Amino acid sequence: MGNKKQASPGFVTLAEIKEFASFSAAAQRYIRRSLDVAFDRKDAVALWSRDKAEAAGIEAQTTFYARIPEIRELIPDSSAVEDAEYFLSPLVTVSAFDLGQGRLDSFATYRFLYERLIGAETRPWLPAAFCAAASMPHLQPERRKALLQSISEAAATAPGWSKRAPSFFPEWVEKVDAGRSAH
Repeated sequence: MGNKKQASPGFVTLAEIKEFASFSAAAQRYIRRSLDVAFDRKDAVALWSRDKAEAAGIEAQTTFYARIPEIRELIPDSSAVEDAEYFLSPLVTVSAFDLGQGRLDSFATYRFLYERLIGAETRPWLPAAFCAAASMPHLQPERRKALLQSISEAAATAPGWSKRAPSFFPEWVEKVDAGRSAH
């Protein structure tokens, strides 16, 4: 038996739940909504839109997210620069849309969402895609600054990345009346 310790799946899932709980309410809501849109889990417009503007935003998101299956197929097998072009271009475009919605307020929220949207294999590419998308001129200068400052040196310079797939995919949870649930 080797001395190499691995975290149990339950521990890893609990860590992911705790990380998600640390995000702002707006980021949590946007991540759950985005996963519904990406995986067609529910009617996202009916479930998430509170007004016509939000419904239009979800419809636009649906259009951008139509590229996600293509992006998954384009994940490079190597870290060679010439292998990155066809993958990073659509990834940055979709990322720029999401960051432009104003709900993902840090690299941590972005990474959490994109590990689930694209998969664990995308982890090495996420700092580059995030920095490119966060630098786009469609964002206000203050927002660009806040986003770029949110990526830690450790995340930007990681020597390696886990290939473990995420296990926690947050979903909409109906509110329960506490008085009625005690029966």
